[in-house]
Amino acid sequence: MRTNLRQYVRVMAVAVGMSLSGGVALQAAGAPYFQDQDYSKNKKYQQGMREGKSDGAHNRDHSKKRHFTKDEDQKAYEAGYQKGHGN
Repeated sequence: MRTNLRQYVRVMAVAVGMSLSGGVALQAAGAPYFQDQDYSKNKKYQQGMREGKSDGAHNRDHSKKRHFTKDEDQKAYEAGYQKGHGN
């Protein structure tokens, strides 16, 4: 009887631990940061959109790696590229 109780407690501890950690992981992976902003008027977003559409049409995977000095421009470009490529 004592071993059954120990097994039960261990199983319950593992189940509770998994459910708590799984809930946190789902919240963290909920939505990417760049989708919260509207970059539609940004020139880097539009450039990314054009290049993403082109790569999507020619079945390429991010053929040009762009790096911008401003973090905001990089995020706008990537958001446009992902939208243009169809991701």
